[in-house]
Amino acid sequence: MTVNKTSLPLSANLGFLWTDLALPQAVHAAAAAGFGAVELHWPYEVPAAELASALKETGLPVLGLNTVRGDVAKGEFGLAALAGREDEALAGFTQALDYAAAIGAGNIHVMAGKADGEAARRTFVANLRRFRDLAAPRGVSLLLEPINTRDVPGYFLSDCESAASIISDCGGEGIRIMYDCYHMQIMRGDLLRQAERWMDLIGHIQFAAVPDRGEPGRGEVDYDWLLPALRDAGYRGHFGAEYRPRGTTGEGLGWMKAFVSA
Repeated sequence: MTVNKTSLPLSANLGFLWTDLALPQAVHAAAAAGFGAVELHWPYEVPAAELASALKETGLPVLGLNTVRGDVAKGEFGLAALAGREDEALAGFTQALDYAAAIGAGNIHVMAGKADGEAARRTFVANLRRFRDLAAPRGVSLLLEPINTRDVPGYFLSDCESAASIISDCGGEGIRIMYDCYHMQIMRGDLLRQAERWMDLIGHIQFAAVPDRGEPGRGEVDYDWLLPALRDAGYRGHFGAEYRPRGTTGEGLGWMKAFVSA
């Protein structure tokens, strides 16, 4: 099979793409579509050995995964900034770290949760310092993602300034910002200038259409222009396609044509 190579490094977020397939099969689908990497949300129900086998067969790196959300039925969206929940947060991070090591993932997105105030900040910083020290010997870095307050009201991080301040309090090493263009467009816009300001701290960039979080190619953001501009601004990682397909994943991949090498 001939796979078209993209001119920009693109990653398929399998938390949203090819969810009709078992995760190892979704890895193969991403490779066949021309993605150069994959990333995950919460893959923990799939044995790590099965996923690692699919990654080896395709040659795709896995960029990262998320820590658990907590009690989803109660609306929880992370644990790391919740005072009094430190033991649960550590257990969730340990689970993520072991899984990341087993499949070769380079990053863990530490989900802060819904919280505010100084107690939450102190808790988050203390947890991140501990997690970073556990992750570093295993070659894994941490990511913090500012998330828009429209989709997740009350989330602890909603802007890059706050994430950068937290990283500074943690000493700066081993922790970076996950810059999701979808969230940042909703919160502030001016996506290129924002990214340029924080480029030294950005560890990964994601994208989706705004406002519906569908495939790029329509909506508020011109990704045909923005992604190359971010590359020109100094970003050297993969661009993570983290969108919810409006139909099937395969039917919605036409946006990739803009990034296929001649």
